[in-house]
Amino acid sequence: MASPTLAPPPPPASWRRRLQAALYGHRAAQLLLLLLPPAGWFGVVYLGSLAILFVAAFWYLDPLTSAVRHDLTLRNFEQILAVPVYRTIVLRTVGVATLVTLLDVVLAFPVAYLMARVAAPRTRALLFAAVLLPLWTSYLVRVFAWRTIISKGGPVDWLLAQVGLPGASLYNTEIAMVIVFTYLWLPYMILPIYAGLERIPASLLEASADLGARHAATFRRVVLPLALPAVAAGSIFTFSLTLGDYITPQLISNSQFIGNVVYDSQGVAGNVPFAAAFATVPVLIMGIYLLGMRRLGAFEAL
Repeated sequence: MASPTLAPPPPPASWRRRLQAALYGHRAAQLLLLLLPPAGWFGVVYLGSLAILFVAAFWYLDPLTSAVRHDLTLRNFEQILAVPVYRTIVLRTVGVATLVTLLDVVLAFPVAYLMARVAAPRTRALLFAAVLLPLWTSYLVRVFAWRTIISKGGPVDWLLAQVGLPGASLYNTEIAMVIVFTYLWLPYMILPIYAGLERIPASLLEASADLGARHAATFRRVVLPLALPAVAAGSIFTFSLTLGDYITPQLISNSQFIGNVVYDSQGVAGNVPFAAAFATVPVLIMGIYLLGMRRLGAFEAL
């Protein structure tokens, strides 16, 4: 009688199968493994470069040899605090960023409310296209277009002459810079506010009307408090983008921003430590700003 044939032993499991078996049923380990590549890249590229920036801010440029000395010192920060022009540049940058944010809120709220609560679906689609269309155009194209509009002898000068102000001009003024910044970042304010207004239940507005509240009271007591986190979320974009920009001030006006000082110190003067020290100023300002917006619920509205 022939003996039964024994089946060959199964091949050893590959390392992939062993890894899958080890991770099976461990959701936390699966999520950690999934997030490890992007988190690692973020840590190396962003946090690593930010750490180098902070370290370089404590170096200094030797005035005799024009060489960067790696000795730790506070002389760059002392120079920023001691020289009045640098304090003025910081205050100007923060002031313009705040003003642009406020103007964008005032302009964006009616448009976002119209899109979210009033417009029909077809009209809403057209408004979306109108809001997003400028973002499909190059940033420099939009800035140069505004430079042409406000240039001497341009459309704005002609319009001012028609209303009895022939000598007035916006060319190379801070007012022109605020107008251009407000135009550039307006879509970044409209979209978050639209998303916040769209999430407001219609039943709340109906209940407010049933209780006898007028439109102004409903807006002040119902709509605005619920939309405030969305406004705070949009302000993060407008404030931070204005704070770090250096191209628009250079092309539209003669005013210096923090970004212009950083660019000139690093590229023209070759003073990398001072540029790094001055670049920490908007980082600290944005850190304080983000803490304030977090208390308003901005991160939940993003």
